[in-house]
Amino acid sequence: MKKVSLSGSVRKNVGKKDAKLMRREGLVPSVVYGNKEQVHFSVKENDINKIVFTPNVYMIDLDVDGRKAQAILKDVQIHPVTDKVLHADFQEVIEGKKVKVDIPVNVNGLAVGVKNGGKLVQNFRRLTAEALAENLPDTIDIDVTNVKIGGKVRVGEVDIEGVSFLNPESAVVVAVQMARGAKKPGEEEEEEEAEA
Repeated sequence: MKKVSLSGSVRKNVGKKDAKLMRREGLVPSVVYGNKEQVHFSVKENDINKIVFTPNVYMIDLDVDGRKAQAILKDVQIHPVTDKVLHADFQEVIEGKKVKVDIPVNVNGLAVGVKNGGKLVQNFRRLTAEALAENLPDTIDIDVTNVKIGGKVRVGEVDIEGVSFLNPESAVVVAVQMARGAKKPGEEEEEEEAEA
């Protein structure tokens, strides 16, 4: 899993008025939980934007006024109009304890079904994984080279050592559907024989 560093300052006051003032100063109110105590702090807006507005999932080396912890970004509140980050929740990663993370899905290869005129449909951009932090991958890579028209790759078929997926096993991650005008392998020969 990719790593990134983020530093912040402990919030003296916790409340709506204080949060509004911080946002005006270009800071984002945040909280880290998962250990014995919650720590409320603030981070610079520019620093957190680099973590939020990216398809990647990061292991974050968090430094809040000298208190160091490893964490993952668990939840973000974004303003519906301005797209500004309003609040961020971090979960502290504790050694030996599993974490749940939404990991991006990468589709690799050109499917046989697509070569025959089918349409590749990706139903999941991310899958919810549960694992120890050291076992979490950067991305979930799915090879679709051998997927024919009507073929599917389900969650249950995705296998990464030490990682379990919380999505239903029967859920279809990627499929190749019949497109208008698409021909299944062997159909061309059948049509030529019929015409003759």
